[in-house]
Amino acid sequence: MMTREEVERRTILRALVGSTLHGLVLEGKDDRDEMGVCIEPLNAVVGFDDFAQFIHRDAEVREGRRNAPSGPGDLDLVVYSLRKFVRLAAQGNPTVIQVLFIHAEQCIVRTPLGAELQALSSSFVSVEAGNRYLGYMSAQRHRLIGERGQKDVKRQALVDAHGYDTKYAMHMLRLGYQGVEIMSTGRVTLPTPEPERSWLMKVRRGEITLPELLARAQDLEQQIRTLIDGSSLPPQADRPRIEAWMTRVYLEAWSAERA
Repeated sequence: MMTREEVERRTILRALVGSTLHGLVLEGKDDRDEMGVCIEPLNAVVGFDDFAQFIHRDAEVREGRRNAPSGPGDLDLVVYSLRKFVRLAAQGNPTVIQVLFIHAEQCIVRTPLGAELQALSSSFVSVEAGNRYLGYMSAQRHRLIGERGQKDVKRQALVDAHGYDTKYAMHMLRLGYQGVEIMSTGRVTLPTPEPERSWLMKVRRGEITLPELLARAQDLEQQIRTLIDGSSLPPQADRPRIEAWMTRVYLEAWSAERA
């Protein structure tokens, strides 16, 4: 397992994600979510020391337990191996693919290779990504109200105050807006543009009723379905192009280390 120091030394791209990235923070309420990509060493790919990701959570370190809740300002960091990041992004994973659209000035680390990875963003966008956004959003809507299985309640105080987890609902709807955008334009705008941002903040503050936000969610889901059905995007990511780039990057990095 790589140490944090080694992971950071090998990182080619790292940025703020979560509410901060989307411009959906409440002052003094949010932790600090960051995501990165690193080029793991050769032995972590073909040897016994398999490496998929590095995770650091301030709350876990402070309290000594894995499920310790993050507090305001706490760092939650995940750095993926290049292979895992590329695989998830090619599948259209909304949490991962968004990193490809973060502006340079918003990045904490952005090496020339990180810039190259972001320049490949169009190769990752496909109908598969639209289906993934739709699937994530629909699943979160069902969990929000307990339609399938148990409600996903992480913030009981918000439920007690507003009747639903307002932060969870906000991010569910944010996925819907971004799903519509990526299927319409092939990109995701970060942070969330107006007027969507202001409406999402109303959701987060509990100013939108549950029936109203659920109606908006269903409308966004239908928009995504319609865009998928009529999309001119390729059915899947351009895996040959992505793989060719990734192979070159690995070989060059490992050759430099052996020299």
